[in-house]
Amino acid sequence: MTERGLVQPPPPITGPRTCDLAEVLERVLDKGIVIAGDIKIDLLDIELLTIRLRLFVSSVDTARKAGIDWWETDPALSSRAARDALAQENAQLRDRLHALESRMSRMDPDELSTIGTATAEKGGDA
Repeated sequence: MTERGLVQPPPPITGPRTCDLAEVLERVLDKGIVIAGDIKIDLLDIELLTIRLRLFVSSVDTARKAGIDWWETDPALSSRAARDALAQENAQLRDRLHALESRMSRMDPDELSTIGTATAEKGGDA
């Protein structure tokens, strides 16, 4: 009896590696992806409209590394930014009020009565 050598079958042929949606999202958010495009509408070689589209998809950390953080200062997206915007507007209004009060304190009583009469005639409060 002779001993036969064991022959190993060839490795199976595999196609491209598949991955699920979670893996794709993880890769895109980790590295970031930029999609850019331009749309031009011309009529008889006259440019009527140009629309430039830029889309940057990434995680917050990747966007910050790229220097993008506009959502932190947009009052529509950040409650802290909204509070800051209101505080800034409040400070500006207080400054304007203080300036008006100081101007009025330096006016003559006759000038003040003239302003009050003119305001009342226009339908405002004196």
